[in-house]
Amino acid sequence: MPEFKIFDNDIDFDTLQEYLGSGAIAIDTEAMGLIPRRDRLCLVQICNDKQTVSIVRIGQGIKESPNLKYLFEAPDVIKVFHYARFDVAMLEAHLGIATHPIFCTKIASKLARTYTDKHGLKELVRELEKIELDKTSQSSDWGNFADLTEDQLKYAANDVRYLLSVHRKLIDMLMRENRYDLAKACFAHIPTLVYLDLLGYADVFAH
Repeated sequence: MPEFKIFDNDIDFDTLQEYLGSGAIAIDTEAMGLIPRRDRLCLVQICNDKQTVSIVRIGQGIKESPNLKYLFEAPDVIKVFHYARFDVAMLEAHLGIATHPIFCTKIASKLARTYTDKHGLKELVRELEKIELDKTSQSSDWGNFADLTEDQLKYAANDVRYLLSVHRKLIDMLMRENRYDLAKACFAHIPTLVYLDLLGYADVFAH
């Protein structure tokens, strides 16, 4: 099983400093469901270019993780997500973290890979990294920390392990197709979408 570090409620100072020295980090979350205001945040996963993977277990009732907040709000570290809208909302709703700057591989894929309608992480990693991700643990009881299995933890770690490489390849594609500025404008709009989501607005841009 790939190596990773497990923390409870926050990363430690040394790990924070390591990630702060990275130009970009990959982030993912696992939760009890898909509604940020209803469903509990359970795990936060992080990876850098050195393949230092951390899995942070967020206990019930935890409202802040100071080191995560400092890292995720650091202006000089790009935060790479796949479908950032959900993860950023979970981090804001449960830990009060206003994550920025943001790069979303799902948005980037939709802008760059217009030759396909398959933009899930599994499809991206398969095409760009030639690796088949095992998604069988995707729907899991992530809140049962005492009984998290090796397969669950491996799944959680793998969701960030390949993101930075995918991120770089998507940037190359976006620049080649003259769509990188458009992508950056979309990423800058994510915090507004998250704010609307958390206020309960469905789609203010609909007719």
